[in-house]
Amino acid sequence: MNTHRPVRALSRALSRALSNSSSSVQPSSTFPLKNVTKSNFEPALAELRRHVAAADFVAIDLEMTGITSAPWRDSLEFDRADVCYLKVKDSAEKFAVLQFGLCPFRWDSSKQSFIAHPHNFYIFPHQEILATNAAYEFLCQTTSIDFLAKYQFDFNICIHEGISYLSRGQEIEALRHLSLAYEDELLAKWSNLKEPVHMPVVKMADTLFTERMKNIFTEWRDGLLRNSNGELQFQGNSNDSQQQLRTIFFKMRPALSLSGFTSHQLRLIHLIIRRHFQDLAYVQINGEKTCQQQLVVRTDSKDDRELLMKEVKDEHCRQAEVKVQAAVGFRHVIDLLSSEQKLIVGHNCFLDIAHIYSKFVGPLPSTAEEFVSSVNKCFPYVVDTKMLLNANNVLQQRMKKSQTSLSSAFAMLCPQIALGKKSTDLAFQSCVKVEVQVDDLRSSNWNSGAKHEAGYDAFMTGCVFAQTCSHLGIDFQSFLPSEHLVHNEKLQKHINLLYLSWSNRDIIDLTSGKKNAVSLGYTNHKKRYPEILFENIALIWGFPSKLKARDIRECISKVFGPTSVTSIYHLDETAVFVQFNKEKFVSEFLILKETLERSDGPVSVLHPLAGLLEGGNTQAANYETYKDICSSPSSKILFADQADAVATKWKNKLIESKAAMESLERESFGEKNEVNTAFVFC
Repeated sequence: MNTHRPVRALSRALSRALSNSSSSVQPSSTFPLKNVTKSNFEPALAELRRHVAAADFVAIDLEMTGITSAPWRDSLEFDRADVCYLKVKDSAEKFAVLQFGLCPFRWDSSKQSFIAHPHNFYIFPHQEILATNAAYEFLCQTTSIDFLAKYQFDFNICIHEGISYLSRGQEIEALRHLSLAYEDELLAKWSNLKEPVHMPVVKMADTLFTERMKNIFTEWRDGLLRNSNGELQFQGNSNDSQQQLRTIFFKMRPALSLSGFTSHQLRLIHLIIRRHFQDLAYVQINGEKTCQQQLVVRTDSKDDRELLMKEVKDEHCRQAEVKVQAAVGFRHVIDLLSSEQKLIVGHNCFLDIAHIYSKFVGPLPSTAEEFVSSVNKCFPYVVDTKMLLNANNVLQQRMKKSQTSLSSAFAMLCPQIALGKKSTDLAFQSCVKVEVQVDDLRSSNWNSGAKHEAGYDAFMTGCVFAQTCSHLGIDFQSFLPSEHLVHNEKLQKHINLLYLSWSNRDIIDLTSGKKNAVSLGYTNHKKRYPEILFENIALIWGFPSKLKARDIRECISKVFGPTSVTSIYHLDETAVFVQFNKEKFVSEFLILKETLERSDGPVSVLHPLAGLLEGGNTQAANYETYKDICSSPSSKILFADQADAVATKWKNKLIESKAAMESLERESFGEKNEVNTAFVFC
């Protein structure tokens, strides 16, 4: 069973993995790969901009801290398309991306080969802007962490040198928060000063300090008025050796820089300026190393004072924008891909796209339709190589029994690249050539790279895509620089079609939002269960653990007939789907269960469903309740615990729909139905 830990316990979850992890950025491989951390991110980004602008397509791959937050949240054959999306949404929201592989591919007509630029970005959600109070927390799945460690993933580099990021939504929120924080700070200062303006200073120390500072400011201001040659020399007459006053220029105005004063003393100075000096203004700015600096500034008039305060506020907003832009980090790469609108290539990449949206755009929408609409605006052209492999019968035969994993596809379609030697298979003698360039080094000979390292996996994805395009009849050798792959008629019908769920082959169109695009000739696997009718499904959980699927089928069939149950599917050991052969049996079963549980008579004890209801913990609902449970942000390991955690919501829905179900039942009783007779007399 998979277990997970929040980020605050990350060191505990990674302890075993770190001991097996490599201590260097570059794995023990001669494959040329550009590793990017926060130390070389800026120059790497500048170089990447040129490569993406010139690219014909860009391949991507992500390495994450986990896939499913509970076993029942895995993709199941009984999952409807909207439920599949909710499970992907849950995964993208709960787990982190540790490595982002990105590889632009450009066709070089002079070399008759693609030039690939593989990049391996280490990313980590550091809290760069403390003022936002944004606490990052994510789950780790031990199997995923062990998997990464097995392939020499360097967790130390990821955590200490990983590039931070803000999503577009977080950027807007950070700017708003910093702006409001400044406004609140000003408001608090004015509110605190309002009441005491006309109140006497009662403490002797405060009285002496106030008089001394008033004399200092008067002497300084009068000196400015007397000084005609513009020399601003002033020695503050303060008894405290730690207190310093220095004349400077601020916004083309003479000002006194205050240092060494306590917060209480600065508040008194602020009071002095407001009470006694209409031509002086007290301002607070961010100085060097983000330290705050207090100034008393000489102004010429009331209008000049207001202009000064506006300039100070504008400067604060500008500094906030610079600070937020620096914290945007890796999202600049995502913005680059979006703005260039290049063809994005992934392998079984719906989850990857969901992660990209969640981490770098904003909160994932609640429905697949909303998600598709938003994604298409950011990335209008996406291709899934797993889709392409299943769309071509010739490729299916060569892939042998539909083994379309990335590593299998790469080894089969790109043997020269994968093995570093020529293939003996004549069918692959005319494979599309690929060269790799990192910085100024270009190579066509190397040992294979480290699988499951995001940069190399992105490279493999791009190579598989190039070879698959060749099998679809796209001739790169006659490819013109002015041509765009996204407009190629042989590829167009495959663009924006992604597997929403690989287990049941649900396909979603990112352009239209339509699901189950089975008319395009994609190969369908043989399903374990007959046709699934979701309206015919009842969800049952919390039943006695001794009951197996055949026991549950037997209990229900005794009431509704020997052929009433078409299939039973276990979500986990605590819950099952029961598919009836008639839709009405779902509501009848739910009503019968409620009736038996309210009855204490002998009929309920002897009823065929008594074994299923034994213990009083058995719950049941329709398929829509399953969707509601999946939409909950909590993730208990056992489904029964998850359902109980959101029990109030589904129970209220059950009560609301009870009248409608009872009405349906009365109509059903009006007919001659042996099953209904069994409800009363069994």
